[in-house]
Amino acid sequence: MLDTRTRKLTLAGILVAVAVLGGLFSFPVLGSRCAPVQHLVNILAAVFLGPVWAVGVAFAASLLRNIAGLGSLMAFPGSMIGALLAGLAYYYTRRLELTCLAELIGTGLLGALAAYPVAALLMGLSPASYTVYIVPFLLSTGAGSILAYVLLRFLLPKIRRD
Repeated sequence: MLDTRTRKLTLAGILVAVAVLGGLFSFPVLGSRCAPVQHLVNILAAVFLGPVWAVGVAFAASLLRNIAGLGSLMAFPGSMIGALLAGLAYYYTRRLELTCLAELIGTGLLGALAAYPVAALLMGLSPASYTVYIVPFLLSTGAGSILAYVLLRFLLPKIRRD
């Protein structure tokens, strides 16, 4: 029988793969690439793996998406902050609504604000304002959070019964 760490590592690898492949379904908005599947994965990782693993999944997915040309450097702060907050929210409350809200705040607001210096300093862009990425990040994470909420509303009761 596999131990817990091996199971977590396996699930983390699967979630990273889903996030990277889901990067194919991204769309550009104001210089950033919106990838709703990444936010779906952040919430799944937060619920099934916990906050530390969720951040690791977000980092690995962002790295691989950048290597594959499916993302930008702004994926790092956005996805990792959202994953951390979602993981902490689920760990402490076990409430899916708060977990999705934490992902929305973590990525849509805090991650968007953290993306500004990444864009300006590392990517050589000249964003008009430090708030310029909030709307596109909120659109992306909003779509991913809704997908995760609907999926987990049906999935979690079935898993808990088994």
